[in-house]
Order: sequence, then structure tokens, then C-alpha cells
Amino acid sequence: MPSVLDIACRLLHRCGVATRPDARLLNRLRVARAERDLSQDQLAQAASVSRQTISSIETGQYCPSALLAFRLARVLGVRVDELFWLEGETSWIA
Repeated sequence: MPSVLDIACRLLHRCGVATRPDARLLNRLRVARAERDLSQDQLAQAASVSRQTISSIETGQYCPSALLAFRLARVLGVRVDELFWLEGETSWIA
């Protein structure tokens, strides 16, 4: 079974991040959280981070580590690529 780091590296290479250093990570964390009727604080507690971290991710001010991205996906019951994608790529909601 591949590690979290292996999966993250494959995603980054597949999307050409090495040739696009200005690519931004976009997300639908706020939407996924709202669909489950969770507050930022509730999600933060479940993911073992601060509410400010959740807020910063939702507003695009902070890019989560691969480990945190997987933790958030697990808490929300979705795949990582359903929460995060690179700018310029088609999101999973095509």
C-alpha cells in the first residue's frame, strides 16, 4: 500500500506542479463541512487542529500538509481529491 507521501507526490507530478511553481491548491472544504452541518470548531477538533487552521485553509491562506489533507478527508468521509485540487485543473465536480 502506498504511503501518504507517495500518493501526494504522484498527484503533484501528475498535475505538472514541477513545471508550474505558481500553481495554487484550491479546495471545497467549506462546502464539504457545511454539507455535514459542522462548524469550523467541530471540524478542527475532529482533525486535531485549531479553528484558525480550518479558516485559513477554507480561505486559501494556508496550504495543508498532505497528512492534514488526508486527515480532513477521513473526518469528512471523502477522498482527498474531492476536497483539494490544483488551480487550472478541473475539479472533481466537472
